[in-house]
Amino acid sequence: MQAAFFDLDKTVIAKSSMVALGPELHARGLLHRRTLYRAAISHLLFQRFGANEARMQQIRESVLKITKGWDRDEVRRLVDETINQVIEPLIYQEALDLIDHHRQQGHEIWLVSSAPEEIVQPFADLLGLNGAIASRATIDDQGKFTGEMDFFNQGENKAVAMRALALERDIDLTASYAYSDSETDAPMLHAVGHAYAVNPDRQLAKLAQENEWPQLSFTHPVTAKRRTRSHTPFVVSALVLSVAALFGRARLTRH
Repeated sequence: MQAAFFDLDKTVIAKSSMVALGPELHARGLLHRRTLYRAAISHLLFQRFGANEARMQQIRESVLKITKGWDRDEVRRLVDETINQVIEPLIYQEALDLIDHHRQQGHEIWLVSSAPEEIVQPFADLLGLNGAIASRATIDDQGKFTGEMDFFNQGENKAVAMRALALERDIDLTASYAYSDSETDAPMLHAVGHAYAVNPDRQLAKLAQENEWPQLSFTHPVTAKRRTRSHTPFVVSALVLSVAALFGRARLTRH
């Protein structure tokens, strides 16, 4: 079995899912306006300079501090009620084309994100994917976020979770695909036989050159509903993957 693993933020959608939900979180009293502004600035810095492990650790600690005390069911309801209006319009057309291409090939398709599973799984459901690998927050007996994490799906942990899933579902990772925008996802990209850098940050662009990973540019956000009604062919996606596969085989021959 082959699979395709897609990072969510800035790979399938055009911005951070947490930032996109920020205004709704603020409207429901879960997020202060000052925190919302700081998140927007952090997002701009992330887009410009990317993220390293130290910066991701800062983001993790900040998110845990912010979410402490939130009601898990309330967060789920918020995502269910707003995903079509808030997050769905950010989906990249090119990502949808690639997802369609992998689906036609009979591949399993998984989202792999450091965002909480309460956000990532509904998005996987919206796109009709096999499932999601996401971060899992610790929940207390009252169904509240404790400000701690059972599993943080970032960096090497993404690769660990992918390998566990592959073992469970008999997925051949050497024949599988992964797509991401950030250098922090290098372990995820190294875990498969076909890695792609999507809208890469500076560090990932350099790493992609060193590893001869193809670099893709996603630039056209559309809604899933609008994309479903379109008749965009899969030729471009198939061509990109075919050329990259030939390129990979040529590299193996040289080595």
